Amino acid sequence: MIRLRPANERGHFDHGWLNTYHTFSFGHYQDLEHERFRSLRVMNEDFVAGGQGFGAHGHRDMEIVTYVLSGALAHKDSMGNGEVLRPGEFQRMTAGTGIRHSEFNNSPDEPVHLYQIWLLPDREGHEPSYEQKPFDPAGRHNQLQLVASPDGADGSLTIHQDARIYLADLDADRNLTLDLKPGRHAWLQVLRGTVELNGVRLETSDGAAVSDEAALQLHAVDAAEVMLFDLA
Repeated sequence: MIRLRPANERGHFDHGWLNTYHTFSFGHYQDLEHERFRSLRVMNEDFVAGGQGFGAHGHRDMEIVTYVLSGALAHKDSMGNGEVLRPGEFQRMTAGTGIRHSEFNNSPDEPVHLYQIWLLPDREGHEPSYEQKPFDPAGRHNQLQLVASPDGADGSLTIHQDARIYLADLDADRNLTLDLKPGRHAWLQVLRGTVELNGVRLETSDGAAVSDEAALQLHAVDAAEVMLFDLA
């Protein structure tokens, strides 16, 4: 079963400095039909204007993953980390028992386009931690590249949840297959381009929840970038 989440049906707020789209309930956007999918709790697509950002704020007991599509995002947190996240880099932050952090676009005029994703952790009370690393684009060209997993497999970031996150950059008319083990679920988020998932067409920023499917057949209608979640 594939349940499409069209981009134009997401929650949307334009705050001037922040243009944001919410796949699931978040902040002032509350949708009882789209609270979460499995451990996937937040899927926000954000456009942050130059010279703007998110001031210091706190989180607890959440796995927070950030991926930048364009621009650069400066990160600071209460653990002393200070990094700049650029396209092709993945960031994972375990809020655990409590962390404060901020993100800022230091460019005076170039916006930052990013996805911020929250996953519920496998338990409460993890020690806060932070990871960030670049991933070779060649490793996701017409193939799935593992970027986060519960065991840090293949050099991926470590998340405290039974979930695996993949990226793929697909040329037009290319195909990918992912077998799903019994009882597993998947979420596909199209970052750019157009794809067909088991025959269902998804455009840029569309998402899809997948359950009770033995395999995912992904076909790129045109050049596309996707993020795929394999979930318990």
